[in-house]
Amino acid sequence: MAPIAFSSPPTSTDHLSEAPLSKEPISRDTKANGVANNEAEESSLQAICHGTILPGIPSFPSFSAHRLWALNHMTAVFRHWSRHSYTEGLSGHISIRDPEYPHLFWMNPLAVHFGLLRASDMLLLSDKPADDGRIFAGGNVTERRWGARTRCANKAGWAIHSAVHRRRSDVGAVCHAHTKAGKAWSCMGGRGLEMLNQDVCDFYGEALAVYDQYGGVVVGEALGEGEQIARALGPRGKAAILVNHGLLSVGTTVDEAGFLFGLLERSCAIQLEVEKAYGVGKGERRIINDREAEFNFRVASQPVSTGLKFDLGDYCVIGLGDDSLMRAFQEPLFYEFQPEYDYEVAMSHDQFQDLEEKDLRIKISE
Repeated sequence: MAPIAFSSPPTSTDHLSEAPLSKEPISRDTKANGVANNEAEESSLQAICHGTILPGIPSFPSFSAHRLWALNHMTAVFRHWSRHSYTEGLSGHISIRDPEYPHLFWMNPLAVHFGLLRASDMLLLSDKPADDGRIFAGGNVTERRWGARTRCANKAGWAIHSAVHRRRSDVGAVCHAHTKAGKAWSCMGGRGLEMLNQDVCDFYGEALAVYDQYGGVVVGEALGEGEQIARALGPRGKAAILVNHGLLSVGTTVDEAGFLFGLLERSCAIQLEVEKAYGVGKGERRIINDREAEFNFRVASQPVSTGLKFDLGDYCVIGLGDDSLMRAFQEPLFYEFQPEYDYEVAMSHDQFQDLEEKDLRIKISE
């Protein structure tokens, strides 16, 4: 989580209500106490920038340009997952909603190691149950690697991701994997996470759900488990602990969802360490109180569900157009992943970004 921009919680959080954010350039003039004059109007990304404001989420001249950018970032999240050993056989998947066709989403193919995935491996699927996960496009490099066979999608993954995308029109990306700490904490009685430190406050309140009705592997008669998970996430959830299963996160961008997933896994690991230490009497457990936790959440982790949704018939979806209010809500958690993105590009020598914009000019009759 980014450093908190204020030294302590204000005596009142009224100034953090739904007031519109200023579209004017941010002033760095300060009051006597050193706090920016218009701090209440700044997004949290703007508030932590001392000097030049980071540019934030780019705009795109076309859907194909947006697709290219999103698929490259999606692949970088997978490379990051590989580096942190989030692999577990055939399990684990990420999806991003298509910018032009909101009822379609891109997802990784089954049985390809996260560390080998490239942008052109991703598959474009329908989220409609009537289509039963129909694949519309994608898998170009996969075909070259394995001859005439095109890799399939993960059916359990499709059931979970399609349900979330259908239920949450504000969500642009979904991440799910069976990670070590996440699986360990998920079997601890269906508990959420305590606000043990500043970073975990990104999951304060409704931001973190717990799905405690484990129904088995999401196949066959258990395909309805995807709908149950999506329902448990709720309208404002950013992440969920799936009891006896794993972790799930969502975001307006794959960068946000990817960062939140890693943060959730690390937070589960920290909770387990604290439980172990506390159990043998090593010191007093101190938890951030509700007032401070909510303040931290508001400053550094705006709710993913802000009323700004993907308009299913409008060109100006996430990443397109010039809506500064929309961007202000998206940018803080988006930027949390950018150092990791840059690192993965450098470490792979840019090899996973193997598509060009012309490859992604797609025309589909749904």
